[in-house]
Amino acid sequence: MEDKQIIDLYFARDEQAITETEQKYGRFCWRIAMNVLDVWEDAEECVSDTYLSAWKQIPPTIPLSLKAFLGRIVRNLSISRFRTLRAKKRFQGMEVMLSELGDCVPSDHNVEQTVEAKELSGYISEWLDSLPEEDCALFVRRYWFGDSVQELAEKCGITAAQMAQRMLRLRKGLRSALEQKGVAL
Repeated sequence: MEDKQIIDLYFARDEQAITETEQKYGRFCWRIAMNVLDVWEDAEECVSDTYLSAWKQIPPTIPLSLKAFLGRIVRNLSISRFRTLRAKKRFQGMEVMLSELGDCVPSDHNVEQTVEAKELSGYISEWLDSLPEEDCALFVRRYWFGDSVQELAEKCGITAAQMAQRMLRLRKGLRSALEQKGVAL
């Protein structure tokens, strides 16, 4: 079923919308949740909450891309859940990924003081657009979808150490680009 048809089901308040969403984007949502949380039960709860959130937001929201809309919801829910559980010191993998970005992306507090979040997003998008396609895809797979360095290395046919170096160069490039734009890090 096409996204527009699924969105129309949401607008009609037809529960079939959830079933169609799950059939088309269930694996996508599960992958994001599992990459962040790494615990089946927690991922299941976040994916279910994603469908509920989509049900509540559509209407009035009309997503331009249903996949991106769902991806944003499941990622935000998963990260919130991760942070809640992290207080209990249950997870280590996601913390590593988030700490890698800590050196090149300012904290929320600094972002609010130095530049609007929308501007920062625009700067990052400009930087991503300036990258070769493969580097852009790797950066997004690592820091949006939460793929491990090992997974990315296997997909590229290189060692994990080589991929870690490549990610380090990309983060340094992002940091440099943001500093050139005047973003305080």
